[in-house]
Amino acid sequence: MSNRFNFKINARDGKARTGQIEMMRGNIQTPAFMPVGTAATVKAMRPAEVAATGADIILGNTYHLMLRPGAERMARLGGLHQFMKWDKPILTDSGGYQVMSLSSLRKLTEEGVTFKSHIDGSKHVLTPERSMEIQRLLGSDIVMAFDECPPNGVDQKQAEKSMALSMRWAKRSRDGFNSGEEHAARSALFGIQQGSLDERLRGESAAALIDIGFDGYAIGGLAVGEGQEAMFNVLDFAPEQLPDDKPRYLMGVGKPDDLVGAVARGVDMFDCVLPTRSGRNGQAFTHFGPINIRNAKFAEDQGPLDEKCVCPVCGGDGSKQGMSSGWSRAYIHHLVRSGEILGAMLMTQHNISYYQILMANMRKAIAKGEFAAFQADFNRDYFGG
Repeated sequence: MSNRFNFKINARDGKARTGQIEMMRGNIQTPAFMPVGTAATVKAMRPAEVAATGADIILGNTYHLMLRPGAERMARLGGLHQFMKWDKPILTDSGGYQVMSLSSLRKLTEEGVTFKSHIDGSKHVLTPERSMEIQRLLGSDIVMAFDECPPNGVDQKQAEKSMALSMRWAKRSRDGFNSGEEHAARSALFGIQQGSLDERLRGESAAALIDIGFDGYAIGGLAVGEGQEAMFNVLDFAPEQLPDDKPRYLMGVGKPDDLVGAVARGVDMFDCVLPTRSGRNGQAFTHFGPINIRNAKFAEDQGPLDEKCVCPVCGGDGSKQGMSSGWSRAYIHHLVRSGEILGAMLMTQHNISYYQILMANMRKAIAKGEFAAFQADFNRDYFGG
């Protein structure tokens, strides 16, 4: 086994798998959810609090960190881990998603993408080679290949053209990654499958990526507005087009029921801004479905956000804080309605904890061969609560 990157599957239950990724900065239990730390911070949480939820890895974003504080400056400051005081693995997005999401501010060519900064309008060029360089300067543990993520609803011709471009960029990403020999010796590179909703195109993309060779494989181009049914239709075939012995990462997903459905279809890794963004906007995820803590009915509710949750916010480990329980719905309702920063902090901590508890429970169910029963219980509680 290389201590650079190793993936092993410990148990299977249907298509669902549980295992671990072993890296120099620590192990990642799969299925895994990666909290999003776009700008070198998981919003409203300190790194130690993120780790305490059970997160083994977080995500940073190449595009945003390239603009501020800048990759070269980050390197001078000791890299992303040192900068934000996170000593576990970090996966960095390549910036490819911004090719789509910031389409009004960019120009796309074979060479790469020319962006106008959404911060100050300054001009930047992002190519596969520059993306690899930035991620190397950041000190990323899992580097993502640079790709184009087409928007939802593109026609077959455009989807094919976009996929072919991403595969050419994937080869350039591999070459660029390999050129940073010292960084490549202690990090991993993931390729990104594209092809919109088309099974043939995704099969061709997978074959091209496998021919290039990557440590892991992401399923890109989903969670862009196609809806859960269409996403699941793709996941019925896409994961199996990728190598069985490598981790499969579904990018940008998602809601708790998205995660459960994707794990059932063979996905190993996830990231999404939803738990942090929702927390800041008053939505808490619970075992019995999401709640809007702003609602007046919670103004005098002395129960926890989630009676089945064991996180500190809900009182699951209150003894460690020298108190018998966590904070009530009424108190958090007051904080959020008053615009108090603590409200966003508590809601975010609960949501990230809930996601990590969900992943841990899925890992246990797969190990026991009880995933189908777990999924049925989850759906009953989450949609019936």
